[in-house]
Amino acid sequence: MYVVATPLGNLKDITLRALEVLARVDVIAAEDTRHSKRLLDAHGIQTRLVALHKHNEQSAAAQIIRMLEQGEQVALISDAGTPGISDPGTRAVARVREAGFAVVPVPGACAAIAALCVSGFGESGFHFAGFLPARPAARTAAIMALRTAQVPWVLYEAPHRIAACLADLAAVLEPEREIVIAREMTKMFEQIARMPLGQVEAWLVEDPNRLRGEFVLVVDAAPVQEGLSPETKRVLALLVAELPLKSAARLAAEITQAPRNALYEHALALKA
Repeated sequence: MYVVATPLGNLKDITLRALEVLARVDVIAAEDTRHSKRLLDAHGIQTRLVALHKHNEQSAAAQIIRMLEQGEQVALISDAGTPGISDPGTRAVARVREAGFAVVPVPGACAAIAALCVSGFGESGFHFAGFLPARPAARTAAIMALRTAQVPWVLYEAPHRIAACLADLAAVLEPEREIVIAREMTKMFEQIARMPLGQVEAWLVEDPNRLRGEFVLVVDAAPVQEGLSPETKRVLALLVAELPLKSAARLAAEITQAPRNALYEHALALKA
């Protein structure tokens, strides 16, 4: 089974290899067959389509396995971007691999990477958070858990929740924390804006159209804190008492989100 990335919006954003695979396989498993047919028609591909979406993924995976057992080759695609990245496909891939069949990636468009690469953030890595919870309390809790991350984080959001999501980000995080709002990427009304969170509300009010489309948000890393908090030092001291210095600093960084280098220096001082 081939896992094939497809365009986010612009139908030209598909690789030559992806077109070759989609034309050669026996069946294409698609999130929405009607949506995917437009892509295939644009490139003159007539391969048979079957549906694989979040409501039928388990049964569709069983169908794919039967096809593979009969010697057929299958391509898995989603409506846009890379299957399995906040899109259906993960469970199907797992089932196919458990059945003993090869799963081959055919890389291409991915909304998270497309937004990150134009954000100016992420030089030392990033965290992919996908869609935050829809319920306000759970969404706020998720933002609280991410707020001290030392790398930028990438979110997806739907148009009917984007205003509430941005309001929660602005309420929890520092007003000077920068965010990139990318909407309708590669499409006719693509817009990518970078600003401090404190300016987001005014930016949205300026033009109601800014609430339309599919969104990717890139939130900059937490500002560097001077020194370590008392709680962070307490956690580190407990770990240093039981573990080698490097392991203690690494685990303390994962637990507290404090910079690993600062933790290691403090661990050296504790040992001394």
